[in-house]
Amino acid sequence: MHDAYPDLFAEEVWIMQRAASVDLPGAVARLWPELEWIESQDLRAKVAHTWVRAFELSPLTPDDLNRIPFTLLVSNCPTTFMEHKRCVVHIARRCAEAMREHMGRALAIDLDVVIAGAILADVGKLLEYENVGGQTRQSKRGELLRHPFTGVALAMECGVPDAVCHIIAAHAAEGDLVTRSTEATIVHHADFMAYEPFKSR
Repeated sequence: MHDAYPDLFAEEVWIMQRAASVDLPGAVARLWPELEWIESQDLRAKVAHTWVRAFELSPLTPDDLNRIPFTLLVSNCPTTFMEHKRCVVHIARRCAEAMREHMGRALAIDLDVVIAGAILADVGKLLEYENVGGQTRQSKRGELLRHPFTGVALAMECGVPDAVCHIIAAHAAEGDLVTRSTEATIVHHADFMAYEPFKSR
């Protein structure tokens, strides 16, 4: 199998060797102080591990996420991956808290699931994107599998609960084909609130 895809295999070996030289758990903790918002220690650990695993397989580094655009669908996108992603997590959390305050009697919302799902929604982009010559582009894998698919694969590998994997799967357009949970609906709208203004400019 490796003989059939020598370039891909060599690249994966290089990525794994590079990742081994970086303190990935520390880097993930610095990227995501919002992990501390997840009350369940088990869920928090699994969410963090998913990001570590993504970096182990990604051509991107933790530092890249503070430089690359959050989307390739907006020309000259002025907002970085982490600026967008952290904003989405903050929007989702505040929306969930407001909904629990005003409608909690009628609508159950798991705040841990909302926060975990928002943090993980775009983790698959670490396999969808690559940085070549200072330019961010879709990788060969990304052409075949958009980030909701690779994100779910990463999260399931790391033992993330189905309710959170559902948010990853349903946060983007692919989710229009399924019935979103309440938590997935919150993250979906939070994500598009932080995307649509750039798309429409």
